[in-house]
Amino acid sequence: MLTSNTIHQATKGVCRENHLRGVDLNLLTVFDAVMQEQNITRAAHNLNMSQPAVSNAVARLKVMFQDELFMRQGRGIAPTLRARQLFGPVRQALQLVKNELPGASFEPATSSRTFSVAICTPNDVRFAPRLMRDIGKQAPQVNLKLDSLTGSTMEEKLQYQDIDFVIDYVKFEKEGFVSTEIFTDELVVVCSNQHPRLGQSSGISIEQFQNEKHARLSSVNGLLNFNELIYRNLSCEVAYQGATLGNLIAVAAQSELICAVPSWITEYFPASLGIHTLTYPKQDNQVKAYLTWHESTQKDNAHVWIKDQLMRICSEVATEKDALSV
Repeated sequence: MLTSNTIHQATKGVCRENHLRGVDLNLLTVFDAVMQEQNITRAAHNLNMSQPAVSNAVARLKVMFQDELFMRQGRGIAPTLRARQLFGPVRQALQLVKNELPGASFEPATSSRTFSVAICTPNDVRFAPRLMRDIGKQAPQVNLKLDSLTGSTMEEKLQYQDIDFVIDYVKFEKEGFVSTEIFTDELVVVCSNQHPRLGQSSGISIEQFQNEKHARLSSVNGLLNFNELIYRNLSCEVAYQGATLGNLIAVAAQSELICAVPSWITEYFPASLGIHTLTYPKQDNQVKAYLTWHESTQKDNAHVWIKDQLMRICSEVATEKDALSV
């Protein structure tokens, strides 16, 4: 028996279908390209279209979504808030379609796909050699680009696929990003073995930790950073700020400063440098590391494969280091 509600739902479905028939879905590929490049000329080149054709498509997109979508900014264009909101769902929808097309399966042995991974220092030194070796064996034609990027721009780079993944001690909390824990590191305090108060000690109290002068990382704008993981709820005087954890260790080894770092990194420094390690004084002496990507890419078969490799290899390397320290 047909009810008014049944008729309403059926009519609603027909209206949606008829509306979709009136949409040129090819415009979505133009939107995707322009969002990634934020430049009409480069987007046209990538799409093998003329610049006027892409500009015309963008004009039609503005009408379709009832928004300006892109505003001029310098020599390029910047997406509006509405365009940013649309980008993830549109990219996911396009990827779902691509995955179902003939020949769309990802074959590591024959693929020439490029993957870009930001491994924030100091973990770039730790993981890069193994990642290049292992992935190179399985996918010899894949182009793996590794970078020690850091800072607030990583969110934007992930969103627009300038990079595919980030490996860092930072968990991305904003909507649209997926972060999964891949390993944990134990923290230690490093000082010189000639330090007048700590050089011969096996441990350090919270009070001693706060009373000493510190070497710590320079601030990372816009993101929860390593400093906050180390110094949360502590009041410490900072005498030196360095760009890398390696810099902190080198300075601490030659002064009366101390620094807190993951224990594994101390293995990369020669005994002749004269570093001394102490137990990190806070009860929670573990720091978690995360693999992060943007949700708009996670339906991509190739993306799933490289994600699995990154998680496996990083976990194995971290576990090997833990076994060596036992």
